Amino acid sequence: MTENKKSLFEKPLLSTKVKSANVKLPEMLFGYFIGPFGALLASGLFTSFLNRYWTDILFANYKVGGELPSSINLFLTLLPLLSAILIVAGNLIAGQLIERTKTRAGKARPWILLSSVLLGVACIVMFIVPMGNGTDTPVLTMALTAIAYNLYYSIAYPLYNTANSTLIPVSTRNSNQRGLLASFANFAAVGVMGAGGMVFPMIISWFLGGWETPNKDAWTIAFVAIGVVTFLFTVLQYYFTRERVTEESMHIKTVSKEKISVKKQLKAVASDKFWWIIIIFYLLFQFGGMFKNLSITYFCSDQFSGTAIGGEDGSGAMAIINILGAVPMAVAMAFIWPLSAKFGKRIVVLIGCVTATVGGVIAGIIPDNFYLVAVGVALKSLGSAPACYMILAMIADVLDHIEAKRGYRCDGLTMSIYSSLMAASTPIATGIFNAISGGGANATANTISYIWIETAAYGICTVLMIFFFVEKFLKTDRQAILERQKAAAIASGEVWIEPEERLRLEEEESNRLADEARKAELEAKCKKKGLNFEEEEAKYQAKIAEKRRIAEEKKQAKSAKKKNKQPADDNVAENSETSEESDGQGDSEK
Repeated sequence: MTENKKSLFEKPLLSTKVKSANVKLPEMLFGYFIGPFGALLASGLFTSFLNRYWTDILFANYKVGGELPSSINLFLTLLPLLSAILIVAGNLIAGQLIERTKTRAGKARPWILLSSVLLGVACIVMFIVPMGNGTDTPVLTMALTAIAYNLYYSIAYPLYNTANSTLIPVSTRNSNQRGLLASFANFAAVGVMGAGGMVFPMIISWFLGGWETPNKDAWTIAFVAIGVVTFLFTVLQYYFTRERVTEESMHIKTVSKEKISVKKQLKAVASDKFWWIIIIFYLLFQFGGMFKNLSITYFCSDQFSGTAIGGEDGSGAMAIINILGAVPMAVAMAFIWPLSAKFGKRIVVLIGCVTATVGGVIAGIIPDNFYLVAVGVALKSLGSAPACYMILAMIADVLDHIEAKRGYRCDGLTMSIYSSLMAASTPIATGIFNAISGGGANATANTISYIWIETAAYGICTVLMIFFFVEKFLKTDRQAILERQKAAAIASGEVWIEPEERLRLEEEESNRLADEARKAELEAKCKKKGLNFEEEEAKYQAKIAEKRRIAEEKKQAKSAKKKNKQPADDNVAENSETSEESDGQGDSEK
């Protein structure tokens, strides 16, 4: 996918729909929320239900006394653990493919487009594996399950997720806008987990036959539909994203041709303490979350089945707990970004980790008390929200810091490691969980997996955040990067233009071309319908002028309101001070 004169990504058909120099609503909505939500939907469902699908549907015919044979249990333990090696390798390869990709579309976006097909196909293949008959040795079922599992987790998912994670650091240099995009992207990831925890259990119960009488054909049809949705939404994400940081040096010949070796990138990241802090933080955060997601169905069955809240199999309690976990996360999105912009990401995330740790302790005190568990889970979810929404923005700050020190970026390597941790956490946690719980049969192990592993992780993350103060270097880092780019441009004989100015000029040119296209369409329409072009154009311009006038009046009114409010506030403050002085004099007289 190297760039050349006839590059596929130079064609209008594959050009981005994002033309603005700044991040705007369509980019946030389609590129960082709706698109990733659809792309990650299958992953969110797999995290919560794939292991349950294996134990209670795919291999259910082989259960004896409610337990799987040791051979199948061993397979379900070893498959995810051994696959983790391929998953990590897949993510590392994806990272280097991205790092070496130089196209007009950027370095990550081309792989988003390719992965749209792979993700759609892989999530369908996962559910066309035939079930055994319960008497034979299910070697074929095991083999096809292993192939399908690795097609998704070792190839399709690493390619998409590494590219998707890379988009945040290369989207813009504006730290606030980057934080906002990170919030939207991670809200999409939280949303798919919510869909898996709240919506999909109802779909299983109503349309897929439930866990007691599952309908294998219905499961297959459901995931064919999900595969199609995955493909379409991933393509949507491709069209509504843009790599502004990648574009900064695209015109500088000496920079655009430079290839940074893996060894050089490893040396750069390994020598930066902030990089280690954020990677270890994410490792703990991700693994704790995976154990929680894997074990919730078993935990609710153990503690709340047969109760008024839990229902026959505990699914009622699971739905309520998932709602109590999702609502604080959703509400938190409204204020985490502004709080982070005002106080800094580190402080907000640190306070969140403390809150999550307290919530975990409350939930674990009496695990069979639904109300304590519900309160604890709600607090834990609220506390985890800042880290969940801001993690990619914090990683982006670290990557800018490394670039300022070293003179080159390490997006591909870092995000491949980030994606490896995300992807590998599911199979490794699955393998360990199946090993310690006997496939969900041990109630104590289920409780530890659901509550205490994640709680301990949040406690350690709290300590790590105390030492993560990379944000104070952002301004000087930006200056160093610009000076280096300017020197490289001048050395290569090119005219230096500030990146912000270059983006502004590109936006103006894009608007000019769009207006020319509009005029051409209007002229063709006028010829076809016998209208006067000048008159129709004048009507259009008058409409635009009216919109501008209204917008300007609103702006002036808002400004005037703000100015009028300020003196009033000052008068209130003065009156308050006068009143206090009077009160003081009165007290003295008394």
